[in-house]
This record gives sequence, structure tokens and C-alpha cells, in this order.
Amino acid sequence: MKTKYILTAAAFALSSVCFTGVAFAEAESDEPIIIVQNNWTSQLVLSNVVGQLLESQGYTVEYVPSDSQLQFSAITNGDMHFQIEVWEGSMKTAFENAVEDGMIDAGTHEAVTREEWWIPNYVLDVCPEAGNWEGLNACADIFKTAETAPMGRFVGPPADWGKNYAGRIEALQMDFIAINVGQAATLWAELQSAYDREEPIVLFNWTPNFIESKFEGIFVDFPEPEAACFEDPSWGPNPDAVDDCGAPSSAWLKKAMWSGVAEEWPGAAQIMTNIDFNNAQIARAALLVDVDGMEPEDAAALWIEENQELVTAWLN
Repeated sequence: MKTKYILTAAAFALSSVCFTGVAFAEAESDEPIIIVQNNWTSQLVLSNVVGQLLESQGYTVEYVPSDSQLQFSAITNGDMHFQIEVWEGSMKTAFENAVEDGMIDAGTHEAVTREEWWIPNYVLDVCPEAGNWEGLNACADIFKTAETAPMGRFVGPPADWGKNYAGRIEALQMDFIAINVGQAATLWAELQSAYDREEPIVLFNWTPNFIESKFEGIFVDFPEPEAACFEDPSWGPNPDAVDDCGAPSSAWLKKAMWSGVAEEWPGAAQIMTNIDFNNAQIARAALLVDVDGMEPEDAAALWIEENQELVTAWLN
């Protein structure tokens, strides 16, 4: 259904600065497009990039926070409409199950991702083999804390990210305990504190991320995952357990969309399908907040201003 063109003053100001020469599409429906927000920085910024671009074209946008696993059921059911960052390492199963149920795979970003255990480079000075899980485990004692002794501490991600490292630790018989933080900011606070003192730390990290521009470190290599790792105990280092592998070292980053978007807002569906971020662009988005201290919506506006040629191509 065609409706009256709607454009807020803020969106108009943004469009006049950033999108000169772009023909605005008349918004097909004035119902709000609901964009999912998750609890890590790049996703929050990129969600706002998407929302601000859509608003510049006359669409009404709402942002709704969601658990990183439960969001796919909501998108499938049409309760939410679009998710900009779907990570293979932590969301693959839930995403693919939702696609089977009718959710739309809205395309794969150019960005290549990795989600894994990570150590600062200085850890290698005291444990040269720590870049491999077996070498890291041999040095587990240097990572112990009062909370975990005699085991080493692995600083894990928020529990709702769907990363069960306790299972991997058990399967690989590692001398570690996974301690999950409540939010991503706590990961970086723990890292900064340890980094300032050159204290051994191993924690969950991912790329693309601002961390790679601020701290020197490496991912820890685990056995590369195959389907058999999760189904066949005989596969992998432990012949009596499943889950004895790591996350993909070169993984995809996708977008998810409600199947009704193309009918309700066909122009918006095309824009969201066009949007495609690479590693450097995502890392920049995170850095604006986590290093420069901007709010996600302000970081998104600056990111758009810095990438006018790119976003113009998306809108066209």
C-alpha cells in the first residue's frame, strides 16, 4: 500500500548533507521497520547506520534489543524485521534453522570473521607455545586467579551469545574454567587492566573489532571444526567426546530479514540487501564508540558521512 512520504527533520538534515543527488524513494508503508539490536558495539553502530539510511529515504524505523539466539524466531515470525550482523561462529545453527522455517538470508558481507580465544602478544614471552590450545593448556597455571585456582581462568563472553566454552574445555580436558562476563565492555576492561600490567590473560575476542587496532595479540588455534566434531566422538583429539574443536578460523557474516519485508517495504528490502560491510569498515564503527567514546547513533552518523560514496551506491 502506498502511503504519504514521511521524513523527520533529523533525517532530512542527514540526507541533505550525505545524500545529495540521490533520488528519495517514497516509503511503501508507514509501519515501522523493526531493526534488531544486540549487545556488542559494532552491531549497535551498524544497526543505526541501516536505520538512518532508511529514515533518509522516508521509512519509519524502530530499534528493539534481542537475545542473539532468540532473535531469529522473532524475525521468522515478523515480530522483528532485520538483523545486520549474523556471526557464523556463534549463530550458525539458530540462523540456518530459522532460514528453513522461512526467514530470509539477506546476503553475506564481504567481511570475514573469527570468534575465538585470544591472548596478548606478551603472553608468548612466558609461554611461547600459547598460540596453540595444547601449548596454552600446558601453561594454564599462569592464568589462574583466586577465583579459579588451581585452574586457569578463561574470560568468556556474555552467556546469551550462545558460546558454551565449558563444553569445549571439558571435551579437550583443559585445565581452565570459563568465567562469563555480563557484557562486552567487561571483556575490554579485563583486557585493559591485564594489558597495563602485562599480566597473563586469555579471553574471548572476535574480528572485525576495534581491538586489533588498539592491542597486539593473536587468536589461539584449536582444531578446525567439521560437522563430525559435534556428532561423532571418535573425531578429534578426544575419542570419547564431541565438541573437541574450535570455531571456524575464516567464517561468514550474514544479514537476516523477515520474509514479509519485500512485500511491505520493497525499496527498503533492496537497500538492506545492498548493504555490505568489510572488516575495516566494521572495525571503524566499533572504534568510534569503544575508543573515541561516541554514542552508537552519533558514531553511525559520522560513519555515514565518512562513507558517502559507498552508502550512495547502496541507496541506488
